[in-house]
Amino acid sequence: MKAFVLGAAVGYVLGAKAGRGRYDQIMRTYRRIADHPAIQGAAGVARAKIGEKTGLGRRHKSAPQQSNGRRNVSEPAYPTP
Repeated sequence: MKAFVLGAAVGYVLGAKAGRGRYDQIMRTYRRIADHPAIQGAAGVARAKIGEKTGLGRRHKSAPQQSNGRRNVSEPAYPTP
């Protein structure tokens, strides 16, 4: 915990010394890279692969609900293919 607080304090001081101009420059570069179509495509592929491996991509399907708002444990959470 002490290391985290110390790291945050050092980061704050160094960031304050760099100033707003440097922060804006870093954010412009980040946005330019993050908005690049190749990066967007790679991020989409990575999300899809992670979703396949973890099953997180199927969570948007609604599970059967009981009257108390909880899923019936005797029914599977996700439909099986």
